[in-house]
Amino acid sequence: MSTFAIALGVAFVVGSLVFSAALSSGFTRLFGSSVGDVVVRPQGSTTLNGDPSTRTVPQSLVSRLARVPGAARADGNVQAIGVFVVGKDHKVVGGLGAPTYGISYSDAPAGHGIPGLTLFYGHAPHGRHQVVLDEQTAQEAGYFIGEKVPIVTATHRAVLTKRLVGLAGYADNTSLAGATLTIFDVRTAQELFLKGKHAFTNIWVTAQPGVSQTQLRDDVARVLPAEVRAITGDDAADENASQVLRGVKFLRTFLLIFAAVALVVGAYLIVNTFSILVAQRSRELALLRAIGASRRQVSRSVLLEALVLGLLGATVGLGLGMGLAYGITWLIGLVGLDLGSQSLVLGTQAVVAGYATGVAVTMVAAWLPARRTGRIMPVQALGDVVALPESSIRWRFASGLALTAAGVAATLEGLFGSLSHSGYWVGGGILAVLLGVTAAAPILCRPLLVLARGAYSLVFRAVGNLAGQNALRNPRRTTATASALMIGLALAGTMSIIGASAKASVDETIEKNFIGSYVVGSAFGQPFSPQIATRIAEVPGVTQVVKQRYAFIEADSHRSTLTGVVPGQAATFGLKLTSGSSDLAGRTVLVNEKYAADRHLHVGDRVTLGKLPVGTRGFRVGGIYQDTPLVFDLVTSIANLEAAGFADSDNFLIVFTDPGAGSLLQPLRDVVEKLPVVTVQDEQQFAAQQRQPIDQLVLMVDALLGLALVIAVLGIVNTLALSIIERTREIGLLRAIGLGRGQLRLMVTLESVVMAVLGALLGVALGICFGVAMMYALRDQGLEVIAIPWTQLAVFLGLAVVVGVLAAVLPARRAARLDVLTAISAT
Repeated sequence: MSTFAIALGVAFVVGSLVFSAALSSGFTRLFGSSVGDVVVRPQGSTTLNGDPSTRTVPQSLVSRLARVPGAARADGNVQAIGVFVVGKDHKVVGGLGAPTYGISYSDAPAGHGIPGLTLFYGHAPHGRHQVVLDEQTAQEAGYFIGEKVPIVTATHRAVLTKRLVGLAGYADNTSLAGATLTIFDVRTAQELFLKGKHAFTNIWVTAQPGVSQTQLRDDVARVLPAEVRAITGDDAADENASQVLRGVKFLRTFLLIFAAVALVVGAYLIVNTFSILVAQRSRELALLRAIGASRRQVSRSVLLEALVLGLLGATVGLGLGMGLAYGITWLIGLVGLDLGSQSLVLGTQAVVAGYATGVAVTMVAAWLPARRTGRIMPVQALGDVVALPESSIRWRFASGLALTAAGVAATLEGLFGSLSHSGYWVGGGILAVLLGVTAAAPILCRPLLVLARGAYSLVFRAVGNLAGQNALRNPRRTTATASALMIGLALAGTMSIIGASAKASVDETIEKNFIGSYVVGSAFGQPFSPQIATRIAEVPGVTQVVKQRYAFIEADSHRSTLTGVVPGQAATFGLKLTSGSSDLAGRTVLVNEKYAADRHLHVGDRVTLGKLPVGTRGFRVGGIYQDTPLVFDLVTSIANLEAAGFADSDNFLIVFTDPGAGSLLQPLRDVVEKLPVVTVQDEQQFAAQQRQPIDQLVLMVDALLGLALVIAVLGIVNTLALSIIERTREIGLLRAIGLGRGQLRLMVTLESVVMAVLGALLGVALGICFGVAMMYALRDQGLEVIAIPWTQLAVFLGLAVVVGVLAAVLPARRAARLDVLTAISAT
């Protein structure tokens, strides 16, 4: 079981590394296939969050670039996002994280001669009525060549219907990783996404044989007009992939955190296992000392066992890790991130990390029990096992309290201090608290063990008294086993409180600040067509439709969010101005009072907005308003957003209706019936939608913590099994004086329940402390409500009893099957 615990932890490490490596490789191949040798694009071609801007290069530039020395050809491209294919089941294909591209067709090769977009079936699109899809999207949507395809865009033409004339993709079966391609001919793409301008989003310049990308870039740069730049395809691919690969890195780190939790829990199991083994073999080790073995040799023999255990567990973990990687790939594929033919490879990094992790954790965990073998004296070969002195437990208690105090200080500093890398302080502090509580637990939990013994004696009489005495006999072992379960439940309890508090904060915020009657938004968090606002305003009973748009920018070198509104509708948000006015004429912004206080802004001051597609622009502060969740740091007019190069599409619509019109929910939904990417919700439905991601995150974290809980249960089983071996003679004597098999099973089960409940109590208590502290630290982020889900925590305690009963099944069965005479004669 110790080997299996290590194998599970190593499997999580290996699976995370193998999956993330495959994901990174897949995206690298994809972006390498989607750029030319040299990419020419306008400055500010993308916004701060990576979306295409409205900046373009003139179509006339293509012929000039084709004549550059070293250039084989030049091809213009049009690209947009937020183009969704609606399947035959009226569901949108893709959109769950991966981009949904709308592009113009081009047969230009990618960089280094790699085949670019390739037609697999059919022909290229011609005219405004034809479209080509990538093969995976067409398959998921259920369309065949010749059929009509409904398409939703974020442009002024919200719904399109095109005939499918071909299926395309990238060469070498490069996976789109969940992205979708909707491909139009060049003129149609210009009409849809560039408002008919004879221009391109970018231009690819293909190098002649023997011409390097760097050389061609330099030659191309000499003929470019101002505000147009050229970069090599390699740099463009790296730049395009950087944001995605940062997400992959975050996902890998996220998974490895839970792998670390599982390994820490596994280390508890190994410490306990080797402690019991060393105690059981103390007489054998003393005999070795008596015939000349040194302390170092005896300790090394224990560490050698740990090395073998670590190597075996890591080897098994490699195999399990590959299986886990396939499982993660399948699970991620369910939400649209399909790796396609990208193979999962057990690379050198994963193998080295797996063996290093398995061996290191096992050796470190076994070091303390191995070190204790040095206390065994040769004379002990004449007697029985000698228990460790009580002074050791008292020293552990003092050091545990000190470590807990240090952990609390580190956690508070990470949560409330101003040090950099606060996450490491919080993580290290929590680990220190858990280790400190574990060290202090033998004395800290002794009253609970005494109470359990008393309760058992009252309910189960002599059998209960025996079980209580067994739990008290070695409190170090009992609490160490319980501590493994404590870690998992402490983290699960913390997440439960964070989730419950976040949902309560969302409900309170929406209840206090919800305006209008209905909210129109996107099911995928992406902008949608401005045509929808016009259609909804025509519904009888609708009195006003208020638009909201968001843009990520830098204001005075700080990343901020700019909200765009129609100038005449600014007052509708209920902004309470502390100074100035809500007039948004010209280059004017309204500023949140906290934001203004942090940057010492006043009405009339100039604020510099950077990272705009058009570059840096200066704005005048027209007013300062009180903090509200309805808008973000700065507010300006929608016209200013469009002039800055942001797309002409909305993020939210707030719909006001005539009170006498009754419910307009269904009439409004009828308007967007053909646009499944758009949602219409009342206050309750909107609040439920905001709570859904929180529930999904908590569920995912609990599922990942389940591995640590499985290892903790293995620890209870292992401890009970080894304890029964250790007490073989005692059990034989109990059977000889009349203890029945059923009573013996009950005794072992009660011992198991004590360990499980003790771990659950410690875990829930620590989870409450961690959860409340973290929510208090997040109060400035709008999470002002602290809610403790007592029912859920009570369920954790109830499950602990079930875990204790189930963990005792095999050890109790083994104990009951011991032959009485053989057990009595055991030494």
